[in-house]
Amino acid sequence: MRLSQAQIDNILRVTQETLGHDARVTLFGSRARDDAKGGDVDLMVEVNRSILDPALVSARIASRVSRSMHGRRVDVLLKAPNLMNHPIHDVATQTGIVLCN
Repeated sequence: MRLSQAQIDNILRVTQETLGHDARVTLFGSRARDDAKGGDVDLMVEVNRSILDPALVSARIASRVSRSMHGRRVDVLLKAPNLMNHPIHDVATQTGIVLCN
């Protein structure tokens, strides 16, 4: 995984401030692979309740994390009971790394 502990802590803080302490964050994509170079930060954020206005929530998390990482591109994929599940959710689940403090 190519994130520092400070970056992980910040991602978890931002996510929990936005969606609560039960939010589960998974890093996937190139940043989850030690052998890759560069790349954006791909996050899947999962909660066990409905998310109202998911586009706004996703953008809010992505922009706050991006600012803390000096403008690095951040993509946030949300997973909740009221949202459609897409193949990318399965990819994130199968290949990603759950972030923990």
